[in-house]
Amino acid sequence: MEKEIVVIIGGPGTGKTTIIDGLIKKGFCCYPEISREVTLEAKKQGIEQLFLENPLLFSELLLEGRKKQFLNAQNEPHEIVFLDRGIPDVLAYMHYIGDSYPSFFDAACHENKYTKIFILPPWEEIYVSDDERYENYEQAKLIYNHLTETYENYGYHLIEVPKDNVDNRILFILDKLSN
Repeated sequence: MEKEIVVIIGGPGTGKTTIIDGLIKKGFCCYPEISREVTLEAKKQGIEQLFLENPLLFSELLLEGRKKQFLNAQNEPHEIVFLDRGIPDVLAYMHYIGDSYPSFFDAACHENKYTKIFILPPWEEIYVSDDERYENYEQAKLIYNHLTETYENYGYHLIEVPKDNVDNRILFILDKLSN
């Protein structure tokens, strides 16, 4: 079987991390979202909100981190590797804030291709803001639209995960992988 590098995407507060945590509990190889890590590292250096203060630098750090995750995922002994967000997410967020970016961002999306993309729709009932998530629910819906458009522009077919409890969402994803 060829290696499956599967990405779970969606706007903020749609349940991505909860699903990744559930997959880890079931023994799957999963890579976490790295933006919180980048944000916390910047805070240690005295930059309160790197994404807001220097979106291009923040995005370059995310791009490098996600490229590294893709490379590491290819070298995993596991047949399936799940990633919390992928490289095109970086571009979708840049589109969302209306910033331009260097051509190597686009090249990274063409050079690192994922097997399947699962997208989680906006879900107001579970949406929560916190210190690293500054977007409101309306902004989360806009980000979802940018994610959809960006991934589709790179030729991906997005599989929308229904709003349901975590176990059923995981079962849905695993079922789609076996088909």
